[in-house]
Amino acid sequence: MIENQNVLVTGGAGSVGRSLVPPLLARDPNVIRLFDNNEGGLVQADHEFNDERLRYLLGNIRERPRLARAMEDIDVVIHTAGIKHVDISEYNPFEAVKTNVLGLQNVVETATEAGVDRVVFTSSDKAVTPANTMGTSKLLGEKLTTAGNKYRGSSDLRLTSVRFGNVINSSRSVVPVFEEQIRNGGPVTLTDERMTRFFLTYGDVADLITTAIEETGGGEVFVRKMPAVRIEDLAETMIDTLAEKYGHRPEDIDIELIGRRVGETLHEEIMTEREVERTVENDEYYAIQPETTEKNRFLEYDGLPDFSPAEGIVRSSERAEKIDREEIEQMVLDSVGD
Repeated sequence: MIENQNVLVTGGAGSVGRSLVPPLLARDPNVIRLFDNNEGGLVQADHEFNDERLRYLLGNIRERPRLARAMEDIDVVIHTAGIKHVDISEYNPFEAVKTNVLGLQNVVETATEAGVDRVVFTSSDKAVTPANTMGTSKLLGEKLTTAGNKYRGSSDLRLTSVRFGNVINSSRSVVPVFEEQIRNGGPVTLTDERMTRFFLTYGDVADLITTAIEETGGGEVFVRKMPAVRIEDLAETMIDTLAEKYGHRPEDIDIELIGRRVGETLHEEIMTEREVERTVENDEYYAIQPETTEKNRFLEYDGLPDFSPAEGIVRSSERAEKIDREEIEQMVLDSVGD
């Protein structure tokens, strides 16, 4: 679905959008258009990749006419644009709505009109039983994406979502924040010592998105089976691994408990109990199928032939198997370098 195709990546100058460029280029598309309202980020991407198949489009998903021009002759849309930070969304809730909800609906409607074949919306595990504005907007985004399959008409357009946890080394995520604090000699700030999180690499994210593009029947939410990490273990391991690199002794760097932020949860979940009932799986992924009934079908859906009913799903990072300190150390070294 990527080879010889025209691809649009919204939010293409962001950390996730940029991380998709190398694996997408490796699949030999005709063109990849990176669409973003961050001029500096687009310039940086141009310098970083320097590939003639890339196009750099300045614009905002809130502005539908500009989005429509960007989507002309596009086959695949990967929608990564959005307001992703919990704190910012809590302080500016309607701005999150305008981008994460109204902007997404612009993408859905424009893709329908433009004759696009596939749309993948990048959601978050914070959409599961959301406790904050960002998660709530992502949940609504999933609903809008699934609903788009209902009014696609006779076209082969299929819209689907992917949910992922924390991406290692993404913008202002916990790993680069801890690294910066260690570089400065501490303290490393921890909001709650009980906290756990799911983690993925950028490679995991790319694989999840391309799997969704290739496998979707329209309307699912795809989730990668992810390892969980105790954030206290992560902080301690990063101190032990990185302190000397920045000229400090590990024992001199303290961990300071500062209390949970507004909207922050102790643990993360990959799906709700209700979603478990309609989830299928293969070795690496879950697919939460759209909810339908025989009497009043929300949309026509034939299922996924390469997936089977899921068994033994562990929904919460609290109860998921945790990776050990040695695995955390390797994860840190892979993400921040030796």
